[in-house]
Amino acid sequence: MGRCCLYSGSSDPRSVLGWVLARGGEQVAAVAQAPAAGPGGRGGHPVPVVTFARLRSPGLGDLVEREVRFPNSMVDRITPVTTDADRTEVTERFGIQDLWPVVCEPFTQWVLEDAFTDGRPGYDEVGVQLVDNVEPYELMKLRLLNASHQAMCYFGYLAGYRLVHEAARDPLFQAFLLGYMDSEATPTLPPVPGVDLAGYKRTLIERFSNPQVRDTIARLCAQSSDRIPKWLLPVVSEQLAAGGEIRRSAAVVASWARYAEGTDEQGEPIEIVDRLRDTLTRSARRQYEDPDAFIANRDLFGDLADDKRFVTGYRSALTSLHHHGARATLESLVGA
Repeated sequence: MGRCCLYSGSSDPRSVLGWVLARGGEQVAAVAQAPAAGPGGRGGHPVPVVTFARLRSPGLGDLVEREVRFPNSMVDRITPVTTDADRTEVTERFGIQDLWPVVCEPFTQWVLEDAFTDGRPGYDEVGVQLVDNVEPYELMKLRLLNASHQAMCYFGYLAGYRLVHEAARDPLFQAFLLGYMDSEATPTLPPVPGVDLAGYKRTLIERFSNPQVRDTIARLCAQSSDRIPKWLLPVVSEQLAAGGEIRRSAAVVASWARYAEGTDEQGEPIEIVDRLRDTLTRSARRQYEDPDAFIANRDLFGDLADDKRFVTGYRSALTSLHHHGARATLESLVGA
């Protein structure tokens, strides 16, 4: 249940939410594609659903709160944007005209909270991992996979890469990503039952390096203002609080700031795809006069601009990006 519309009446449900309410709140479990209570939360009965049910009927709201569950889940499979080449390949190989085939990698993982009201299908028989709490698995994915995508994409674009597998096969990028995962992200993770984190991190590098996926750097760079605050900045905050390493994470933020200036290292324009594009570009282009202009946005960065340790690492990386470029900056970070 990634998103849902509301409900036009008891005889005309138009969404999962509408269907649940049309059932009168009887024992139902609606599996959420992502945590129904947000990253790190438990499923249970999300407040918006109960609130909406109570708007229809106080008794229905109470019944939904008591009988309906929304088990959280974490799904992991890299699915790049469908291209015309993908459509052509499907037609030529299979004789099917599919306007929107979904291209994906071989890897797949589905972790599901075992919180159902009245039995459940045999998910575990088809490879689903049923757990009491999805939070550790969700944090693992957000801070290792998703944040590593961010660690790679801005540096990668500035260094001249346009496809993810090309950057991920570069030993310099591999060393930087593993350094981030080992020294900065992993210390913030709780134990993840049944997962070998060292093996998982190696698998991530292999997945990123798959040339058949042909994922684009530009896709990873899009909507940064929604991604960095959710995936990377929690790592920074927890590491700062614990006195841990943040040098690479600060450099990732600096690489985003340099990318947001809107020109690459050859002076070619960069198409910034972000709901805050104008604001980001405006502040990024002020960095030469005010090095902290980008991170002064408290809606995105909170009080990080007040943290001397973070600012020192950020400024160092940003200065290196301006004077030496992305590749030399990575070399200094990996070699330090």
